[in-house]
Amino acid sequence: MTRPPRVVALGGGHGLAASLSALRQVTDQLTAVVTVADNGGSSGRLRQELGVLPPGDLRMALAALCRDDEWGRTWADVLQHRFRSDGELHDHAVGNLLIVALWELLGEAVDGLDWVARLLGAQGRVLPMSAVPLDITARVLGLDPAHPEAITEIRGQAEVATTEGHVVDVALDPADPPACPEALVAIAEADWVVVGPGSWFTSVIPNLLVPALSRGLQETSARRLLTLNLGEQKGETDGFSPETHLEVLAAHAPDLRIDVVLADEGHVPDPASLRRTADALGAHLVIADIADDTRHLHHDPGKLAKIYREIFE
Repeated sequence: MTRPPRVVALGGGHGLAASLSALRQVTDQLTAVVTVADNGGSSGRLRQELGVLPPGDLRMALAALCRDDEWGRTWADVLQHRFRSDGELHDHAVGNLLIVALWELLGEAVDGLDWVARLLGAQGRVLPMSAVPLDITARVLGLDPAHPEAITEIRGQAEVATTEGHVVDVALDPADPPACPEALVAIAEADWVVVGPGSWFTSVIPNLLVPALSRGLQETSARRLLTLNLGEQKGETDGFSPETHLEVLAAHAPDLRIDVVLADEGHVPDPASLRRTADALGAHLVIADIADDTRHLHHDPGKLAKIYREIFE
């Protein structure tokens, strides 16, 4: 019997959670490499108060990997539970506090995440893309209505995700952060690397901007699969076609080779145009039904799992 493929999934937030929920149905050799640039909500408050990595996207990835039995589902709910109060605990996620507590006790980010994964019975490993908290900066066009052609620089994941302007490009601060060593090993040993879906400028592209991670993605013998979003995202990618998503990613990571581009059949207005753009990147285009029929602009983990399995085989 052939072994299941070793898969590394890159990203953050709800997009990565959907991808992980699908991938855990395909393989038990699964590693998530998660963007650590969040500065909003519970994560932002913990980061500011304690100087820690923002735990929110890491928590969501762990919850997505919880096994599908009473134990796993219960712990996933606990992890995602948010307090509701008029006090300081309002809107803090239990999982964020649990992760930060383990970091304080153990003094090491990866050890803490591994302990949470063991508690949950997680079907895979969750790693930060870097061991230091990062900020996303963006050059934004048209933020000032009086000067629509002017470029403004803004700072912070939350600010970039909700900007009223048009994001031209993004960068990391610091620009050369240390990559998580365990993430580099996972990428080097992988059979497949899955990039996306997710918030394009604040979850997907940041992983590709960490120099050591970028080199690892170029040098690995793994094949690389890019899962496209189902549509534009207000603030970040207003007006973006599927082709624009590909072009923007290629502009930020010009040396990254993509082997397969996966898109949803209901969200590709011009398949021939998208195929030409994928071809220009050296990628094979797969168009399939991967959208959730009940939730707008969400991927269906079951449909994704079926397509991932077919592509991997």
